[in-house]
Amino acid sequence: MDIRKCAAEAIGTFWLTFAGCGSAVIAAAFPQVGIGLLGVALAFGLTVVTMAYAIGHISGCHLNPAVTCGLAAGGRFPAHDIPAYVIAQVVGGLVAAAVLYTIASGAPAFSVEKGFAANGYGAHSPGQYALTACLLTEVVLTMMFVFVIMGATHGKAPVGFAPLAIGLCLTLVHLVGIPVTNLSVNPARSTGPAVFVGGWALTQLWLFWVAPIFGGVLGGILYRWLSEEPSVQVTGISPPAPAE
Repeated sequence: MDIRKCAAEAIGTFWLTFAGCGSAVIAAAFPQVGIGLLGVALAFGLTVVTMAYAIGHISGCHLNPAVTCGLAAGGRFPAHDIPAYVIAQVVGGLVAAAVLYTIASGAPAFSVEKGFAANGYGAHSPGQYALTACLLTEVVLTMMFVFVIMGATHGKAPVGFAPLAIGLCLTLVHLVGIPVTNLSVNPARSTGPAVFVGGWALTQLWLFWVAPIFGGVLGGILYRWLSEEPSVQVTGISPPAPAE
């Protein structure tokens, strides 16, 4: 595995976690100019759009263990490279959470007890949704997210527009899922904040690994079955490279 690809994944996941979770922790309810749910959802989408154009040609810009596993299930990524990508993504998410914690703790009213953008179910769900509802939400939204990624990066898809479609899809799934689980669809994004919140966040973290990865694999398999050309080789969010 090329170390540059892993570095790109770490940097990209750092950006997704820092800017996405940072919008929730720092800006969502800021007095008078809070960006709210719509702003947080858009922030997550923008992280993917910006990083897809920046590093898509290097690593494929997965930024997410569920996407990496889903693309592997869909025949778009070699399975033997999954561990290296996942480790890089988790490292990026942890570093992002550490930087965000350092910045956020500079405000006198800050407390991780307010959640620190961690994902949860039951009493720790923003809308108090039960475990089953939260699990189903994460599976379905991750499945559709990976399905869109597979389609947008297909060889017959319009070249150059994949990052926009995928970023908008991530915005959309956040609009649906934030009230349910604070929305993960990404185990690396969930792990960083959970480490700093500790306690309940770490106890419930299992769901935000199991459900997104299962959903991602379902999305990859579904699109591979549906596609006219399941063997098209695209590593991630970046569009196919032109033939030499």
